[in-house]
This record gives sequence, structure tokens and C-alpha cells, in this order.
Amino acid sequence: MVFDRSGTVLVENRPAFHLMLIREEVSDIDETVESLAELCGVDTAPFYDILTANEGLPRFVPIRLAVDIDRDSLARIEAQLFRLPGVFVQVEPKREYRWNGVAAHLMGYMSEVSEAELKSESYRGYMRGEAVGKVGVEKAFEKVLHGKRGGRQLEVDAVGRRLRLLDEVSPVAGRNLWLTIDIELQKAAEACLKDRAGAIVALDPQNGAVLAMATNPSFDQERFVRGFTAQEWKAMTEDPGHPLLNRVFGAAYPPGSTYKPVLAVAALQEDIIKPNVKVSCPGYYNFAGRDYRCWRERGHGSVDLHQALVQSCDVYFYTVGMRLGVDRIAKYAKMLGLGAKTEIGLDREHPGLIPTSLWKKNATGVPWQKGETLSISIGQGFDLATPLQMAVAYAAIANGGKVWQPYVVGRIEGERPDEAKEVTGRLRWQASVSRSNLELVKAALMGVVEEGRGTAHGIMSKSIPIAGKTGTAQVVRLADGADRKRSAAAAKQKEKDHAWFVGYAPAQ
Repeated sequence: MVFDRSGTVLVENRPAFHLMLIREEVSDIDETVESLAELCGVDTAPFYDILTANEGLPRFVPIRLAVDIDRDSLARIEAQLFRLPGVFVQVEPKREYRWNGVAAHLMGYMSEVSEAELKSESYRGYMRGEAVGKVGVEKAFEKVLHGKRGGRQLEVDAVGRRLRLLDEVSPVAGRNLWLTIDIELQKAAEACLKDRAGAIVALDPQNGAVLAMATNPSFDQERFVRGFTAQEWKAMTEDPGHPLLNRVFGAAYPPGSTYKPVLAVAALQEDIIKPNVKVSCPGYYNFAGRDYRCWRERGHGSVDLHQALVQSCDVYFYTVGMRLGVDRIAKYAKMLGLGAKTEIGLDREHPGLIPTSLWKKNATGVPWQKGETLSISIGQGFDLATPLQMAVAYAAIANGGKVWQPYVVGRIEGERPDEAKEVTGRLRWQASVSRSNLELVKAALMGVVEEGRGTAHGIMSKSIPIAGKTGTAQVVRLADGADRKRSAAAAKQKEKDHAWFVGYAPAQ
């Protein structure tokens, strides 16, 4: 079983009832099939298809006519078993997701072990037909959750008919897990996304525990338990909404202005600008004969570091970025956990991308161009980050520079039910940034929400102080001189910008 941090059941095993038939014991197959179809409320055709497909089996071998029949059908069949010789009900455990679809990308799903997996050393001892975790926690903790299969040693005759039981080994149940998420917080996060494609992740900045991890669109985990038709699987994998994609850590996006605090940290630590020094923003930054626009077309006037973060002034960070250069920007971005996997321990994590001059040369054969520094200074261009990476980076800013490895399992049951292993966070490293410089950035991030001109002032709470940063990253680059508002409106139906908010609370 799998529980949330407070003990609420998230995943459990339930009994599944399968309709079985031994043809050797049936005097009239047609009459039996018609009776079973009536009791199950289905057509006879699927039953006949299964019988035809298994014609080559010995008649004493049980054939599964229906999988996981409902309780009403089960009751009707069991009431009539006395007049249905050769019919019996087989019981086996099936995975049940108590909050089906909630935290689906985190929890993952189970499906039948593949031929490729059976050949892998990781699945030594598994047999065809067994269900295994395919993604998420189900896969990462497969060895803990799976348990050990039982078995029977039987004596059979020359044609394989069972004669007697010689020995039996009882199965060993898998061990229970307690996740770090809170199911109520998880449901609240998913409700915030509603019909929007997006992701929300919440971490404890003091230890890296994941408190919520939501991705939308989600998917029906029970469908993987029941199985797909070829048409259903095709529709799932070709869905333009990509419901199987975990947007929290499985895809990376330009971070936009949420990247600006990284430049602020770098600029302060490298002493290339003083916090009270102002930069003039006329609405553009001219470089090599081209104007690089600020998001506020009429400009922000003269702003210092605090106001530049509060109002998200692009020109200020163009200026700071050009003074830092691509490699010093990358140094501090990576110091805060960007540009590499967070080591959360779940499958298919995207590493993101923080460019350097050497990376550009190796990847394209072309040297880094100074103009490219302007784009990355506001979180665009080559910059890519996952929502989880950004959460880790902001947690480091909030907690004094500690970069934690995020984790999703807080407790693992031991070999005995009364034993358990508590899982704690792992500090990956301490960022080499002074406390005073971090405090300056934190004060500005609080101003983003608390101050009237802050770009996130609309979410200010009187009861909970919030700090954070908004960000917008263009999906398609606008042509030089293009009207930003008109271009955005024209592209609205085809391409939408990536919208971000990264923050922490209470901000004290």
C-alpha cells in the first residue's frame, strides 16, 4: 500500500474476480456461454472469441472468459454456480488507485512486464503476466512494493492434468510506503490547474520534501490496470495534450523572468553592480545597432536592483548580464541547482540546459555571440529549466543557499510491519553566496508581491507574506520592430507564452 504523509491511503490492492471455464466439465458449451453472458449482462460474442482463440489447449486447462467482473455479476454467477458445472471464479489482487488520476504522474501506474524487461537483470525472477511499475513511484520503488511470488509444486499426468499438490510456498506481501505529499494539498494544486496545461510543485525548502506535484492534463491510472485496446492506446499516445508527460520534471521550458534572481545573485556576489546603483531603462537596450526591448514599452526609468526585480525590468538585466557574461551567469545558475537533474530518483527527468561558451562551441561549432547573452539574461534563448529545478533554486535562495535533493518517499516499511525506515533529505551542497546578498534578493522577491508596482502584487495576502517572481517566456520569437501586443493576439490561437510563478511562503 501507499499512503500520503499523514497516513491517508493513496494506493492499495483489491480482489479482482475473473470468470473461468473448464470445458472438460461442461456438457453443453452453448447453453453455458449463453447463461454466463446473461448473468454478466454482455453479448456472447466475446466469450466465443476467447474459446476459439484457446481451442488448442487441453480441455482440462481453465480458460479465462472475463477479467475483473463487477460485484453484481459476481453475485449473480455465484448464486447459479450449482447449475454451471465447469465454471468457477478466480480471485487475484489488483492495483486500485484510491484517488484515481490525482498525483497520477507522481504515483505512476502498473502494467504487464514486457519481454524486454524480462531479459533485464533488474527483473530477474519475474514471470510473464506479472504486473510491474512502469513510471513514477510505482517503478522507482518496484522492488519494495512488489513482494515475492508464491508457488505450488504439483504432480501431473502425462498430458499435464493435475493429480495432487506436493508442496506450496506462500507469497510474501510487498512493503508499504509513505509519501511526502499531502493529499489535500495535492488536490488543491490540481484544482488550481483545472483545464489549463501546466504544472505545480511544492517543496519544503528546509529539507527538499515534495509536498505536492501536479501536472495537467492527467490520466486515468485504472485504465492501465484494466488494459487498453489498440485504438485507446493510440488515442492516448497521440493526444496533443500529452497526458502522460510529467511537466514538473519531465520537460524543460525557458524560465523567463523567474531567472532574473539568478543574475541578481551572480551580480551581487561578483560585485559587478552595487545594490543601490541605478540603471536607466528607456524601454530598450541598444546593442550592435539593434534595440532589445523591455517588456514595458515606455520603460521603467532609473531602477536599482530591488526595483528591477520588483518591476521585472529587462533592460536592467540586459545590462547586468552583459557585464557578467555567459560563463559567470552559468556558474551561479548551476550553483543553485539548474542545468542538471535534481536527482529526485524518478524516471524520465529532464536535465534542463544552462548554456556556456564551451557548450555552444561543442554543440554547434559556432562561438558564443555577445547578443545571445542578452537573451539568456532574461531567461530566454538557450535557457531551459524544469519547474522542479526552479523550485529547488528558489528554495536555496529562501533557506540561505542550501541546495537539497528533492524526495517523494518519507518512510518505507521494514521486513516486519512494526519496522520502518525514515527517509530524510540529502543536502547536495551549500551555494557559495553570502548571506547578505541572499537577503537583498529575498527582500526584492518579497517586494514583487508586497509592493504596489510588483508584478505579482495581485496575489498579496494579508495573513501570509509571500515572496516570488513572475515570468513569461515567448514560445515564438517576435520579429524586430513587431508590435508585441498585436503579435501576441495574432498568435493566441496557435502558440501561447509560457507563464511562470516561482515563490515561497511564509516569506520572513
